Amino acid sequence: MMDSSPAISVQGVGKRYRLRAMGARSLKTAVLETLSPKAAAASEFWALRNVAFEVAGGETLGIIGSNGAGKSTLLALLAGTKQPTEGTIRTRGTISSLLELGAGFHPDLTGRENVYLAGAVMGLSRQSMRERFDAIVEFSGIGDFIDQPVRHYSSGMYVRLGFSVAVEVDPDILLIDEVLSVGDIAFQKKCIDTIKSFRDRGKTMLVISHDLSTIQTISDRILFLEEGQVQGIGKPIEVVGQYTSSAGRKGAEALGREWGSGEVRLSGFELRNGQGVVTDRIRSGDALEIRIEYTAAQRIENPVFGFSLADDTGAKLYGNNSQIEKHEIAAIEGEGSLTLRIESVSVASGTYLLSFSVHSADHSTNYHRLDNALPIMVESDKPFEGCYLPVKWSGP
Repeated sequence: MMDSSPAISVQGVGKRYRLRAMGARSLKTAVLETLSPKAAAASEFWALRNVAFEVAGGETLGIIGSNGAGKSTLLALLAGTKQPTEGTIRTRGTISSLLELGAGFHPDLTGRENVYLAGAVMGLSRQSMRERFDAIVEFSGIGDFIDQPVRHYSSGMYVRLGFSVAVEVDPDILLIDEVLSVGDIAFQKKCIDTIKSFRDRGKTMLVISHDLSTIQTISDRILFLEEGQVQGIGKPIEVVGQYTSSAGRKGAEALGREWGSGEVRLSGFELRNGQGVVTDRIRSGDALEIRIEYTAAQRIENPVFGFSLADDTGAKLYGNNSQIEKHEIAAIEGEGSLTLRIESVSVASGTYLLSFSVHSADHSTNYHRLDNALPIMVESDKPFEGCYLPVKWSGP
């Protein structure tokens, strides 16, 4: 149950870092950076800028964004391990956090000693931690390793113990950074079950994760950060869609390639779903229509139009063209268009890249090719990988 008053209020927050050049700095360089605003600005990096949002008591806010977007910096500011350069942060209630692998653990201390140290840092008495200790060890599954120095722990053991401490101290606000990506399947399920239990008990949570399916399931709202600024905040399905569209465009830009002799140019594309709605997002198994516009500078006899579908790494999954499908095009000249219809895009959830081409019938001349030019997002309820092939199991 959510509280109407905010448990977290972030207003106009920015975090600036000073970047130092490699090598020794001369006295002259230091003085110039002090006196010159331009020199000082050139050595600055804003990890966050003008970030503002509120989280209601009992709400779970997911935070998504690409690497370097400022997600971990934001949680560190909320936890108080870093201070904002500008703006204000207000929180209500006790805060527990798991911000990075092994954060707060001393490598030379045992797991047991680190548990009590973590409790002391959070202001809990030794007696209070003693009462929670058995539950922490049981949840973590560390076993006899609890009395070994944590420098001998695997990454999974680190995060299991850290998460166990973070949840067993029973905070009002829980901050979690990527814990769902570390550890085995069984422990990840325990984490998700615990997060759901926290929600049911009216706890406030902020969770960073690249697992978009899970973060949609556990979040009431999602915040999308990009280059240190808020790009969107709202309903999980809508904000995740905004993020995947942005990531798809960036992927197409990075993997895109344009080439050809130039007699024909592919000048525009329009994607529509099976219902005729213009979109860049469809459900797996749905139809997809693509209107392809072209401009031919001269008359071209028997051109062949083609396309292919690749995953977000550029690995081709499928390719076809008008010649294979025996759709003959006698000639083109000037501006025109044609429509490609895929009756069922039966692929797993993810971002895919469409490539397009127009070439001569004998394949000797590529008039225009656009590789990985157009991203499309596919959503599926089925947890399969790659392309979907209808199957039937029988026996034993």
